[in-house]
Amino acid sequence: MDNKQKYILKYKDYELEDFLGDGYFISWVKNPNGNSNHFWERWITENVDKSETVMQAATIIRSMTYKNKPELSNKAYVEIFENVLKSEPVSEGKGNEKSSHPTSIWGTIFGFHKIAAAILLIFCAWIILDTYVVKEPVELAPQKWEVRENPAGIKSTIKMGDGTVVNLNSNSKLTFLEKFPDSLRLVKLEGEAFFDVQKDGRPFLVDLGKTQVEVMGTTFNVEKRQEGKLSVALVSGKVKVKDELGNQVILKPMEMLKINEKGEVSLTSFDTTEIIGWKDKILLFKNSNKTEIIQKISDWYGVEVQCDPKIKDNWAYSGEYHNESLENVLKGIKRTLNIDYNINGKKVDLIQK
Repeated sequence: MDNKQKYILKYKDYELEDFLGDGYFISWVKNPNGNSNHFWERWITENVDKSETVMQAATIIRSMTYKNKPELSNKAYVEIFENVLKSEPVSEGKGNEKSSHPTSIWGTIFGFHKIAAAILLIFCAWIILDTYVVKEPVELAPQKWEVRENPAGIKSTIKMGDGTVVNLNSNSKLTFLEKFPDSLRLVKLEGEAFFDVQKDGRPFLVDLGKTQVEVMGTTFNVEKRQEGKLSVALVSGKVKVKDELGNQVILKPMEMLKINEKGEVSLTSFDTTEIIGWKDKILLFKNSNKTEIIQKISDWYGVEVQCDPKIKDNWAYSGEYHNESLENVLKGIKRTLNIDYNINGKKVDLIQK
């Protein structure tokens, strides 16, 4: 890419080397609380696909150190200045004495020129030393990404370096930097998680692919099990949900945003036990159909559920279980729906009576 092409690049088209050579970006990294801070925070939020490149560039810039600039010693300064002055001609008088007559105006001007030349010489020497100072070898600090992934039947609690606590549900994956940069806290989620975000002045962004959830300090639940289908339930604080087209919704406490497979959006209230009870080991069914029950049991206990085709689909089962065993849950379903079951290791068969 030639200089002309590079000059007309927009930030969204920048690669790593472009950020490393951009003075405005470098200035912000060195002084993140300056006037440019507002611009870069908004830009990163709107261009989350570039966030990883931005973080890498910022880490490289922060890791670059230079040797101290060489100083021009007093002795060298005096010698340069004195040598110039000594080259000025002296008017001769009688004998070896200097003439008492003043020098001509031209001599005076030329004398000033020599002084100016000395100052210019000193200045140029300083600029050259400052410009061509040798950089120390740079050891780049590699970006270390943490990946936490839970299979079916496993849940976990993650405490991040900033104090944020994340409850990660089964069949879910969370990716985040081991140490967040000064400007943004970014995590990537696949599946479901409950976030208790520590407020510290930096935006906290949950990247869900085509959708992002932005918060400052709050508690909320996010579930994204399949492409296009999403739910965000806010317990406390304030969050902003944005899509790739720039559409955004700001949620208030106890509001839930849902997007279905067709892309239809709804905003409703929610039952906290139903939505976030899973983190407290509460398995809740609320008018659940057969598909929902099978999926929940599979995810919760990490088993494969086979259903007798003779069993009808018109289930509307409700039940609440607090840290109960798989067999106790199946017993409750059996009594209500008049079916039977068989557990064989990690396989469960639902049988029509």
